Amino acid sequence: MLARALELTGISTTSISLVREHTEKVKPPRALYVPFPFGHALGRPDDPELQHRVLRAALGLLSEAAGPVLRDLPEDAEPGDQPPAPPQASGIKPAEQVPDDVAMETTQMRRYHERWLEKSSGRTLLGLTGIPATRFRGVVRFLEGFADGQDVDMAERPPEVPLPNFVRYCADDLKALYFEGHLAMKPAAGGEEIARWFWGETGAGRLLRRIRDRLDTSDDPRWKAAAFGIAR
Repeated sequence: MLARALELTGISTTSISLVREHTEKVKPPRALYVPFPFGHALGRPDDPELQHRVLRAALGLLSEAAGPVLRDLPEDAEPGDQPPAPPQASGIKPAEQVPDDVAMETTQMRRYHERWLEKSSGRTLLGLTGIPATRFRGVVRFLEGFADGQDVDMAERPPEVPLPNFVRYCADDLKALYFEGHLAMKPAAGGEEIARWFWGETGAGRLLRRIRDRLDTSDDPRWKAAAFGIAR
């Protein structure tokens, strides 16, 4: 949306995409798709030569007429040993047994997340909802009710934020709590390992799959868009 607004003022824009499916739906004026993991839009850390190639490819799209234009990173700029993006939920088979009490599981993960905050000097991706981690049992109960088809809401949802968007924010905060907590337990864990653990072995992962399913069965495109963002 910001890119389109800038284009209307005569300013050409370009961007880098880590998720082709999202970019194909949003259709920004110009985008370069890169096959890198989340958090590594320019490629492997400490590789300035590769990062400069990515930047040149993205900036090179400014010579393209207003699109939408979506190009792949040129093959000669792709490092052969770069790890792929983490697998999606749809590609991970859940374990036969995962914790049933997601609220208790979340409380346990919060302790590891506190360790993460200590190690990262307070840096975190958690915070979209504005609800502190100490109150995430309530977030879990809200998500469970929604997954069960109940007509639920939270007092913390701003009136201008539609319900499916708020559900998405809650899901993203929950994932941040778990992912960062897992990194506190296993600092060397990669994106694939974390994704397979979360979607395959946790009660929270199973809960978010159920929420995705409820949102996706709606005829409302806003609900379907939220489902796409929660779990693919």
